[in-house]
Amino acid sequence: MSLIPNDLKYTADHEWIRIDGDEAVVGITDHAQDALTDIVYVEFPEINTNHLAGDEFATVDSVKSSSPIYSPLSGTVTAVNELLIDAPEIVNRDPYGEGWMIRIKIKDHSQINALMAADSYQNMIET
Repeated sequence: MSLIPNDLKYTADHEWIRIDGDEAVVGITDHAQDALTDIVYVEFPEINTNHLAGDEFATVDSVKSSSPIYSPLSGTVTAVNELLIDAPEIVNRDPYGEGWMIRIKIKDHSQINALMAADSYQNMIET
């Protein structure tokens, strides 16, 4: 069973967000990293680029496949997790902690309401 922290919001595409003031920390869920298996590369967006909710912002390559990662919210990229450049496997080990991917300055806080709570995400992956 996948780990699904209650304090995060989730997308149907298996991204999570943690709200931190006017920014959101974004990563992929434990379920997603498990499905991908061994992650070998993460391609990040440029800092200060703008993305709309649903835009592809990164690509994760694993030994099985290459998968796009989508922005859960509209906003501006303020940081990328540079640890993942040399050690992308951190996402497999700690997807909700050290394995975060980007930080974005949130453009429209009302978009948070469209994201799933942990119980809704759990129900989605179980069906």
